[in-house]
Amino acid sequence: MKKILFTHSYFYRFDQKQWDAKQPYPPLGTIYAAAVMREAGYEVSLFDTALIETPEKIIPIIENQKPDYLVIYDDGFNYLTKMCLTNMREAAFRMAEIAKKNGLTVIASSSDAADHYEKYINHGVDFIVIGEGELTLKELISKLDNGEINFRDTAGLAFKDNGQIIRTEARQIVKYLDTFPMPAWDLVDISSYKKIWLENHGYFSLNNATTRGCPFKCNWCAKPIYGNRYNSRSPQKVVEEIAFLINNFQVDHIWMCDDIFGLKPGWVQEFRDIVNAKRLKFKYKIQSRVDLLLQEDTISALAESGAETVWVGAESGSQKILDAMDKGTTVEQIYKATSILKRNKIKPAFFLQFGYLGEEKEDIEKTINMVLDLMPEEIGISVSYPLPGTKFYEIVKEQLKEKTNWTDSDELAMMYNSTFSPIYYKKLHRYVHKVYRRKQSLQNLKNVILNPLKVNRKKLRSAISALYYIPASITDSLVLKKLETAK
Repeated sequence: MKKILFTHSYFYRFDQKQWDAKQPYPPLGTIYAAAVMREAGYEVSLFDTALIETPEKIIPIIENQKPDYLVIYDDGFNYLTKMCLTNMREAAFRMAEIAKKNGLTVIASSSDAADHYEKYINHGVDFIVIGEGELTLKELISKLDNGEINFRDTAGLAFKDNGQIIRTEARQIVKYLDTFPMPAWDLVDISSYKKIWLENHGYFSLNNATTRGCPFKCNWCAKPIYGNRYNSRSPQKVVEEIAFLINNFQVDHIWMCDDIFGLKPGWVQEFRDIVNAKRLKFKYKIQSRVDLLLQEDTISALAESGAETVWVGAESGSQKILDAMDKGTTVEQIYKATSILKRNKIKPAFFLQFGYLGEEKEDIEKTINMVLDLMPEEIGISVSYPLPGTKFYEIVKEQLKEKTNWTDSDELAMMYNSTFSPIYYKKLHRYVHKVYRRKQSLQNLKNVILNPLKVNRKKLRSAISALYYIPASITDSLVLKKLETAK
């Protein structure tokens, strides 16, 4: 029986912001692929890099297991891997080079490899799987095992043949997701993840994907794996897997890592009914769009099935910028969806994006005012990031020089000509967080004064933090004003 060693290139320790957050998730896409290959008759194992210190840790694994193949299969469900960070690219190159020295056939599948397959091939990768990867991987390895040398008719590949890099036609994505086996959770050292979550947050969260793809066309959003199509697993299969995670790992919380959760009409309601019929108790967070959250019956179904947090791509408080992004949503919808979520006791959370083309000071102020008006439970702030395959990238690519990717998720580098200087946006990121925390802390201070007997430790700490956020935000606002004049 041939052996396949699976790994991935996201090292949380190489992304300090994420490592400090202490919210690691197993590589879901990787263990999906491993489950498919095991079902096809291969012996599979996993070198999970998420909590590992260095790529060199793979050396004893290869020496002991003596696999035939190394498959660097990134988790395409995790937005962190879609950022194509250079720290992770270098780690993938290092693992590929180690594997080649040990005589393995090396295969890679990731957003970054799809964008830069020539670089991966030049660092020891034999085949790049482009797009949805499980079926391509199964066909490729079957051909390799049979001694075939012609791969030009295998869809979804890039490889070198007679000194020439070949990219084959795109593979059609799978429409019926229930045909995939359950991810190979047994390959993951669940106890290590659980320990980090419990010690730092007091609960344990794992990830689950109910869909693949996104049908919307925001012009800055790269979709190299699943594209603009959208397919769903059945609610029955999803609940079956959640029950498995609860029963086997005592998970308290699920991150539904879909780009868009519950888009198919009636899906959320059916999911709720099955969850309640099975008497499953868990909390979960999702990603959605504000225009999809304007139906009370959908929101109530989310709440009744355990939804705790809904992250939305608010992006901007300026309609001008939303329209420039081809976002397809309105500022009014952001306000309405937030109100409906709060009314149903679901925590809204906003993704925000600064620095998009044409954004002026007035647009930035509208975004800050929107955040302070609505006070979502959490905010995540970034700057516009041009990735290959997007309309946004095509507009600014002539401005991109030697740097085209961030090193880690906190770099927030402006790689094109924006309205203000790169240092301005770095400071703006910190400032918005501070004014948001300032208002949050003042609200909690008011609660402490009015209802001292109902105060918990978290709210008390937040109230005290006003002593920091008030002067810090004032100082940052003065710095920003100076930077505005130096643009």
